[in-house]
Amino acid sequence: MMIRYASYFIAALLPLLLFRWFAPVSIGEIDFWLLWLLAMLLVSLPVVYAEIALAYRSAEAPLAGMQKLTREADASTFWRSFGWLAALVSILIAALVISGASKGILAALTELNSVPILPSFAIAAGLMVIAVLLSLLGVAPLPIGLGLMLIGLLLGVANGLPNIAFAMTDVSLSEWARAVALALVSVGAGTGLYWFGQNLISKQTVTAVGTDNHNAQTTRNSAAPAYRATKLVLPIWVLQLVVGVVALFISGMALPPIGQLSYWIGVVFVASYLLHYSSQQLAHKFGLLVSVVLTFVLALLLVVAIPTNWLVGILVIISSIAVLLLSVFAGWQMKISHLRKSLNFDNEAFYNLWRVAIRLIVPLALLLALIGWVMQWLS
Repeated sequence: MMIRYASYFIAALLPLLLFRWFAPVSIGEIDFWLLWLLAMLLVSLPVVYAEIALAYRSAEAPLAGMQKLTREADASTFWRSFGWLAALVSILIAALVISGASKGILAALTELNSVPILPSFAIAAGLMVIAVLLSLLGVAPLPIGLGLMLIGLLLGVANGLPNIAFAMTDVSLSEWARAVALALVSVGAGTGLYWFGQNLISKQTVTAVGTDNHNAQTTRNSAAPAYRATKLVLPIWVLQLVVGVVALFISGMALPPIGQLSYWIGVVFVASYLLHYSSQQLAHKFGLLVSVVLTFVLALLLVVAIPTNWLVGILVIISSIAVLLLSVFAGWQMKISHLRKSLNFDNEAFYNLWRVAIRLIVPLALLLALIGWVMQWLS
């Protein structure tokens, strides 16, 4: 049951987790939020469609699925790097939010006059150990994390919402860059999380049918005509949009100490699922034990050795590259007939619109966003 709703949990959680890293400087700029809505429609939506279509076509998790899809499309093994980048993006997000959790918990304990005699990085390392241990539970920590985060946010709402002065400002390329980054990262586009979630559901369905591979495959093929990518994608995308609007109004909200502790402990639970996802991907190459150790070591190094603002920059660059790889592979390397069957749109016009978006609009939007980030960093 929980596996079936993992993608929806992630869709609701990512905006709550990541808006704070991208939104505060632009929280009152109406033009920024209009750009964010545009990026959600033109960039994030086509990419989530691509993830779901590739998940259905490959019937595997992202790393294993890309190997199968590149062989099927007779494409270069270079495109398989998406699977590795997707796992790395997941670890980066986990490291970023754990780093934020260590500072938030330390601030809350300071207000409660219970400051531990430990530096922030040591707390972050301890939280990362806990997150890795929780990752062994798979999907189970997700609803717990969401519940704890909501309790913390409700305690903050009880203290009053922040007053936001909305105004129009000048539109710039760097503003578009931040809007695209927010749309991609908070939605999880290009992380492979929805691809992975769909694969978990498929495995659960096959297990429920029986252990016989022939019967499972026959059942899958007989159910194929009823499959519609839109039935999976639109609920996820609309949920992200709604939660994103809510996160807009609460991103500058001050939480009481108990609310902060509840929220940040919930974040640790959610980060554990991100680490579970990455270790499951790496397990395809290295085995589960080695992949868990690799995930832990890399996440620990990121959270201890790299400053939080650097983690944000690294996350923006690598996630943008991952999405660019996914869009070019889906738009230019995959066979048209395969994607058409995987998406199974009711109307051919919708498929043509998606194909134009994934082939042209998404890569162009990402390149402009990367240029905007470079201009912002240089200035």
